Amino acid sequence: MPKVTFLPENVTIDYNPDTMPYSEHGLRGSLLDIALNHGLHLEHACGGSCACTTCHVIVQSGQQNLSEMEDEEADRAEQSAGYTLRSRLGCQAVVKGDVTVEIPNWNRNYVSEGGGSINLGDAIPVKKP
Repeated sequence: MPKVTFLPENVTIDYNPDTMPYSEHGLRGSLLDIALNHGLHLEHACGGSCACTTCHVIVQSGQQNLSEMEDEEADRAEQSAGYTLRSRLGCQAVVKGDVTVEIPNWNRNYVSEGGGSINLGDAIPVKKP
């Protein structure tokens, strides 16, 4: 059975592609589909239809175990902040074997993931009169 590891959470998901239900977000068996089926949040503002870049991930290992990138995904992925030659959209990258991907820090929505407010670093709060 294939394994997908999501960093930096360091969560590894073993799954059976023949029995895993389809989450109806992204392509069947995609990184997004696997994450959602196993309770791991991967941002996907467009519902997994390859119309945004919020499910952008960076492949750390196992690139050969993902479906080939289609032109539509390539065009969209190149618009991602922090784009690299190892960038993929989680909604389009169908898993065919073991893979490790990183969800970039800037791509995690802490509010929607139940983690409270976003860390604003050295931002100075505005004082109300």
